[in-house]
Amino acid sequence: MLEQKINQVFGDDDPSHFGTGWWSGVLSALFGVLALGAVVCLHFPQLLTSPELRAFYPMAVMRIVIQGVIIGAIVLGVISAMLRRKKVLALTGMALALVATLLGGASVPINQTLHAGPAIGLDWFLLDLLLMTLIFSPIEVLWPAYKEQSVFRDEWLLDIGYFLSTHLPIQITSFLILLPATQLTKYLGIPAVLETMHQLPWLLQFFLAVLVADLSEYAAHRLFHTVPWLWRFHAIHHSSKSLDWIAGSRSHLVDDVALRGFMLIPMMFIFPHDIIVAYLLFVTIHATWTHCNFGPTLRWLEPFIILPRYHHWHHTSQEEAIDKNFAIHFPWIDKLFGTHYLPEGDSWPHTYGLHDETLPRGFWRQAIYPFTRRRKAPQV
Repeated sequence: MLEQKINQVFGDDDPSHFGTGWWSGVLSALFGVLALGAVVCLHFPQLLTSPELRAFYPMAVMRIVIQGVIIGAIVLGVISAMLRRKKVLALTGMALALVATLLGGASVPINQTLHAGPAIGLDWFLLDLLLMTLIFSPIEVLWPAYKEQSVFRDEWLLDIGYFLSTHLPIQITSFLILLPATQLTKYLGIPAVLETMHQLPWLLQFFLAVLVADLSEYAAHRLFHTVPWLWRFHAIHHSSKSLDWIAGSRSHLVDDVALRGFMLIPMMFIFPHDIIVAYLLFVTIHATWTHCNFGPTLRWLEPFIILPRYHHWHHTSQEEAIDKNFAIHFPWIDKLFGTHYLPEGDSWPHTYGLHDETLPRGFWRQAIYPFTRRRKAPQV
C-alpha cells in the first residue's frame, strides 16, 4: 500500500514534538512540493493554471511568495537535518527546492499569450493547499481535540487524493455545479428581486445569503442521508475514522456537485454576484474548520454558529447521534427540524466512520462503490 510505503520511508520512532526537527522536516518537504509545482505552473501556465484565477494574480507578489517558499524549504530542511537522526524529510524538501531553482525558480518568464480554454487547476490546488495548511495545521497542533491523533493518521494519503481530485478539474466541476443554477435563472430569474436585494446593506445581504444557503444545504444534506441511492454517494464523506481539516475533502464527485449545485440555485435567484463570491469564500473556510481536530469548545458561540465539536458529532458512528446535525452554519436550524444533537459539557465522539457498513479502501474503489453496492440508508 502506497501510504504504508511512504510512512516507512519518511517516518521514524523519534519524538515529533516541537524542537525535534520533525515539523521543520515536514514543512520543508511540503514547501518543496509547493515550490516545484509553482515553478512548473510558470513554465506551462496555459495548461496548468485556471483561466478564471489568472486575472486576479498579482504576479509580482506571487513571485515573491514562490521565492519565499523555495527559501523556506531549504532553511527548514537544514534545521531538520541538524536536529533529526533520520534526514529523509529534510533532504526531500531541499532536493525539491533545488530542482525548482534549477528550473528557473520564481523568475521564470511567461512569454506566451494566455487565453481562456481547457486547463488543469494545479495552481488552485497548490494555492489552496498552502493556505489551508498555514491556517488550520497550527491550530490542530496547538489545540487538538484528540492529542494522540497524528497528522499522518490512517488514510491521510487518500484524503490528499480527494483534495487533489476536487482542485485539478476545477473547470469541469465548476461548470457542472453552476449549470443548473445559471440555466434556471436565465429563464426564470426575476431582476426585481436582485435589485431589491442590492439595496440592502452589504452585511445584511451576506447574512441572508448564509441563511438561505444553510437552509438549502440542510434540505439537500438530509436527502443524501435518507434516500438510499443518494446515501451511497454521501457515505464516502462519512467513511473517515478520524477527522481533521483535510478529511473534509473526502467526497464523491456526484455528492460534491449535487450539494453545491442545489445550494447555488436559490442563491443565484436572490443575491448579486459579489455576495455569492463572499459566501463561497466563507463556506470554504468555515466548512474546513468544522472538520478540524480543534479542541476548545467556545461554548458562548455554540448556540449561534456551528463549531468543530458540533459537526464532529455529525460524523460519529455512535448510534445516539446518527442522522443528526445536518446544518452547515447555524445549529438552530437543526433544532427547528428536530435533528439537533450536542451533549452537555465538553464531550466528543469516541468513534467515527460508518455505522453499519464498510467501504473499500482506495480512491478508485470508492469512486465506483455507489454504482456497485446497494444498502439500506440510515433512518431519520
